[in-house]
Amino acid sequence: MAAKKQTDSSGDLRTNEKKWTKPLMEAGWTALPSVIIENQRQLGLEPLDLNIVVYLASKWWTAEGKPFPSKTTMAKAMNVHPRTIQKHIAALEGAGYIRREERRTDTGSRTNIYHLDGLIEAAAPFAAEKLAEMKDKSELAKRRENRRGAPKLRLVTDDDE
Repeated sequence: MAAKKQTDSSGDLRTNEKKWTKPLMEAGWTALPSVIIENQRQLGLEPLDLNIVVYLASKWWTAEGKPFPSKTTMAKAMNVHPRTIQKHIAALEGAGYIRREERRTDTGSRTNIYHLDGLIEAAAPFAAEKLAEMKDKSELAKRRENRRGAPKLRLVTDDDE
């Protein structure tokens, strides 16, 4: 089973290399659920909020290894002031989408660790809705495929009204 999973992800990588080119994909890529992008308005995400989420996702490589970029680094990447990043992160935290975890040492503070559990939970109903729509479309396609003969059509005339 593990070998099949590896093959599938290799196939996905090759598909993405065809779209984005091999050098771009080799330089790094980010996985982000489409329902977050597609439902950003319903989630109340401003464009910069989504940019922050994408940036955090780009630094989140394993489920356990949560991202911890500095606000200054994010601000430079997005060409905004670090205070702007700080305000948006505070808003995302207020909405329950992000949870900051402080990292303190004996000598002072380090960059925060960011948890996206709230955003994942908020996006889950959109994923369930999309999966249900996909299932309905698949079932309709199967019914059409298995139908015998052409559909029964009836000519509608003025007398039928």
